[in-house]
Amino acid sequence: MFAIRIFALAAVAASLAACASLSDMPSAQVRQALAPTGKLRVGVYPGSPTSLVKDAASGEACGVTVDIGKELARRLGVPYEQVEFPRVAAVLEAMRTEQVDFTVTNASPARAIDVNFTAPLLELELGYLVMPGSPVASIADVDKPGIKVGVSQGSTSLTTLSREFKNAIVVQAPTLQVAAEMLSKGELDTFATNKAILFEMSEKSPGAKVLDGRWGEEHLAIAIPKGHDAGMEYMRKFAASVKADGLVRRSAERAGLRGTTN
Repeated sequence: MFAIRIFALAAVAASLAACASLSDMPSAQVRQALAPTGKLRVGVYPGSPTSLVKDAASGEACGVTVDIGKELARRLGVPYEQVEFPRVAAVLEAMRTEQVDFTVTNASPARAIDVNFTAPLLELELGYLVMPGSPVASIADVDKPGIKVGVSQGSTSLTTLSREFKNAIVVQAPTLQVAAEMLSKGELDTFATNKAILFEMSEKSPGAKVLDGRWGEEHLAIAIPKGHDAGMEYMRKFAASVKADGLVRRSAERAGLRGTTN
């Protein structure tokens, strides 16, 4: 009798677990909204731990966008497709034209016009990178006549600093690699973006230094194209889930992401 009761309890537990699993499965409507082509097209750009870098040990692609995108594809039950662009602005343009379905990026008000965001996954400091001999020794030295400040083409840094600077000259770089080359040649006095990228750049540029302090913050969140509202409730829960279960933290550590405020 005892054995029968144990068997019955086990059967009930299995049934409840199966029901919970099924309840977590996205509906066909949600899958269609989030992966309309039958696969999850994840937009990334190289050089940023928030997007795409190489794992130091294995050489495999990693980054917050890569890892979170792969997990979403797994939960949706669709193939993961990585779509690479030269810079973040190109990723966002591809999302606006629905060439990609998913990315993780700064949730600025300007970007929220073209994409839908979840709650932030991470908060990042914004800072400056300098090379030896730069006339910029601290943040206080940046906004001075003749100082050339590099930013990524089409970035939030471009919009913000162009508006806030009174004296410094803002110079756009088409890619992070080009920005690093411009810094090393003295064509830029400093480069501005989030510190996750700046620390990554500093490791590849001997003598480069990320200045102390910050000039702002980025709020890193999941983005999907406008018009895909049927998937937004699922995405909000997904974002909360990957943050709560530690996937975001583990992904950031694997990618060597630094400069977070939380």
